[in-house]
Amino acid sequence: MLKSFDIPFKSQVLGLYNGTFEKDLAPLAPARQVPILKTPEGHIVFDTLVIAETLVEAHPSAAPWPKNPAQRGAARSLVAQMHSGFSALRTHCPMNLQNALQEFEVQDDLHADLAYLETLWHHAFNMSGDQDWLFGAYSLADVFFAPVAARIACYKLPVSQRVQNYVDKHLALQDFRQWRAMGLTKHCDPFPTTWPAPRHLGPAHVPFRPRSRHGGHLKTQHALIRAIQ
Repeated sequence: MLKSFDIPFKSQVLGLYNGTFEKDLAPLAPARQVPILKTPEGHIVFDTLVIAETLVEAHPSAAPWPKNPAQRGAARSLVAQMHSGFSALRTHCPMNLQNALQEFEVQDDLHADLAYLETLWHHAFNMSGDQDWLFGAYSLADVFFAPVAARIACYKLPVSQRVQNYVDKHLALQDFRQWRAMGLTKHCDPFPTTWPAPRHLGPAHVPFRPRSRHGGHLKTQHALIRAIQ
């Protein structure tokens, strides 16, 4: 979210699967989940939608929402739907960027979520004239649906060609590939999920070499706290 709109930040990773998660979270109370944003003033923001709005307020020139009022309202509506909905998708398809499944059985409730996802994305495409992203230029709507695109690719979920093209745009995006490459610097033994018949995630191999990276030290810098899964 921050990197896509050139907002300076440094990242801190918490141990989700190595047994240190609660200890790592203690200084960030009352937050109990990630991601968490720590502002330059030291304020803790611990909800993704509120993080987005906090960044909009602090960096209005970043223009993360569509300029067109109708599209902006639709984009915020889609983000709200993503933020509070798609429970079947979250339950049956936990987020993972390490590898993907060759075969996956789609339950009825997941089919319903995918159908609604198609409705929302087609609505955005129709409003924007079917441009590169949901509302033409890359926006917070695309940021919030990037994990959904990853799940569609990871579980090889059945979607229309129009939606698959949008998923492929996410997988080919430089920021997405770097995000995944950074995730691959962390390993869990044993891995928390059983993955029969793994396959490569994405239309092409990630062009970034996984390596640790540290942000600079800017006075206006935010701290984004997350867990690599």
